Amino acid sequence: MSTPHTAQERYALVALGAIVVVTVGWWAAALWPLPAATPEWVLRARAACFGTERSGLPNGGGWILLIGTPLSMLAALAAIAPRELRGGIRWLRSSRSGRGLLVGSALGLVLLAGAAGARVAAAAGVTVGNDAPADFAGEPRRVSRATPALGLVNQSGATVRLEEFRGRPVIVTFAYGKCETVCPVVVHSVLAARDALTGDDPVVLIVTLDPWRDTVQRLPQIAESWELPSEALVLGGTVERVETVLDAWGIERSRDLRTGEIAHPSIAYVVDREGRIAFVTSGNADQITAAVRRL
Repeated sequence: MSTPHTAQERYALVALGAIVVVTVGWWAAALWPLPAATPEWVLRARAACFGTERSGLPNGGGWILLIGTPLSMLAALAAIAPRELRGGIRWLRSSRSGRGLLVGSALGLVLLAGAAGARVAAAAGVTVGNDAPADFAGEPRRVSRATPALGLVNQSGATVRLEEFRGRPVIVTFAYGKCETVCPVVVHSVLAARDALTGDDPVVLIVTLDPWRDTVQRLPQIAESWELPSEALVLGGTVERVETVLDAWGIERSRDLRTGEIAHPSIAYVVDREGRIAFVTSGNADQITAAVRRL
């Protein structure tokens, strides 16, 4: 493939390519799903640059940056070197390899736009992960799979493992101490279900979603504020350990670094007497009660 006729046309094409590369990099930095083990400084950098909200998506200012900045750079390039830019594009269209480059670039941008759209659609609402229903309606969903490990510490300072509860049903749910919306409802529901299941003697395990603030030292205070009975345990540990457990149980969550609030599902698992997950519910007391009675 021959080169553009003038150096100005080459510079215009290089500038256009740089705008595309920078735009793709920005969108990836803002929207690429991050694993739970992502370093805190990376999360803070994303929040500072794009104003990440509880959903994990940029705020209004972040979207202006992502959309407006590339458009303004393209407008500036078109205003500064319109003839050179048109000439460079005509040169690309004049050869088979140039047309292939244009078509490939366009297809790549379409695929990236589709991936970004899927990311936005997934994060626009709080989803509930692998098996859980998305609301309180309906019946508990029967599943049959091995329980992931816990190995977390309870409010008494003891390490809790599911194996120690073999022979008893276990209700496992997820909440955090500073939550004032979903969590109190979920905690109240699992305790109400436990009270209704006196003959089954279930154990209630509440895994914190906020190991940064729900430290092991604060677990007794959280248990007291939730008025947990002796057979209901709130579990925590190091940030790394708790995040590993949450990932293993398939709990989706998004933490707002500015406020500490965590968007998360309302979900409760029912573990059978053999130690396998038997039902998944949306945390409704009636669903949990029905699930335990079907074991």
